[in-house]
Amino acid sequence: MATPTPITDIMTADPRTIERSQNLSEAYHTLKHAAFHHLIVLDGDDVVGMLATTDILRLAYDADGLAEQSLATYLDHQFNIADAMTETVRTLGVEATAKDAAEILAEGGFHSIVIIDADGGLAGIVTTTDLARFVVDKL
Repeated sequence: MATPTPITDIMTADPRTIERSQNLSEAYHTLKHAAFHHLIVLDGDDVVGMLATTDILRLAYDADGLAEQSLATYLDHQFNIADAMTETVRTLGVEATAKDAAEILAEGGFHSIVIIDADGGLAGIVTTTDLARFVVDKL
């Protein structure tokens, strides 16, 4: 039987975060120009939600056709981070395995898992993309 792969081998350490109090347009600009699609939402040191590109796009749907600057203004005047984020966040500890993450992501309700260290602090994130890369490396 193969040795379980630690979650720390496939996670993205030091993931990008955003404070719940920041403007939604800041999240939009970060995600628009990044190779990733999830921001962990913090309130101080506490993980309070997850914000994905698709969450913002759902809110911006009614603003289709606005110029970039107008869209940012629309987002900030109509919504805040809490309006867009998903409050239910799946977490695993750093002692978890890649299989643990795969089981959660295979359920289909989430596309990312927040990884928490032994002190309860943010250690990383595992996304469906991270898991797919792991599988490709194994095949």
